[in-house]
Amino acid sequence: MIDGQAGNAIAWHLNKREMMVRVISRMLSAALIVGCVASLAGCAGSVSPQIKRLPERVELSGRFYKGVANQSGPQVLASMLSQQGIVITPGLLDKPLHLPGGEAQLQRNMQNLAREYGMVVYPLDSNLPALLTQVAAGYPVMVRFTEGAALWAEPRYAILSGYNRQKQTVLLRAGMDQRLMMGFGSFESAFKDAGGWAVLIQNPTQLPAQVDQQRWLKAANDLAQAGQEQAAAKAKKALVAQ
Repeated sequence: MIDGQAGNAIAWHLNKREMMVRVISRMLSAALIVGCVASLAGCAGSVSPQIKRLPERVELSGRFYKGVANQSGPQVLASMLSQQGIVITPGLLDKPLHLPGGEAQLQRNMQNLAREYGMVVYPLDSNLPALLTQVAAGYPVMVRFTEGAALWAEPRYAILSGYNRQKQTVLLRAGMDQRLMMGFGSFESAFKDAGGWAVLIQNPTQLPAQVDQQRWLKAANDLAQAGQEQAAAKAKKALVAQ
């Protein structure tokens, strides 16, 4: 009888300890979940002050020529020129861009060709707020980013045409994808990995948002050197009239 009572007492203590272990385990799990949620909330709120001042969501419309990834330069340039009212297709740009064969000079050749069409090529700072500021103002941005995994990553060209500040995503038109969504962090990494190159292809009378006067004047002078003196004069006049 005594042995039975002792056994019951031991069993009671074991059950009590097991219950306490379960309670503590649940409390630790709950604390871990709360910590993770707080951490995620902190990450979600880590948007720069410049971006926080922009509209929450923007998506620009406009013509976009789809194409295979290795033809991204001509397709993006043709899309940008078309949005400025120029009648063009990617196929018409291959010869003046010296493709195939001129891939190493493609970035420079695309800028020169845009100037030959009377457009101002306005370079942007290599940071996300600078790019999204232009998108929020209604101007698509031509960017270069690295696409693919580490073993086969290659630079591609795309149009940055939108963003969602709450979801922290950007909207790219690239390759065959008219609505490629990327997280802010992923895009910034791919953008900087490809050299942080981004430009506007602007009509001479169309000043960028928060225009840098010296940068615009240099872009106008580059336009004049390409043989587009009248367009360059319009660009300078637009700056004075702002």
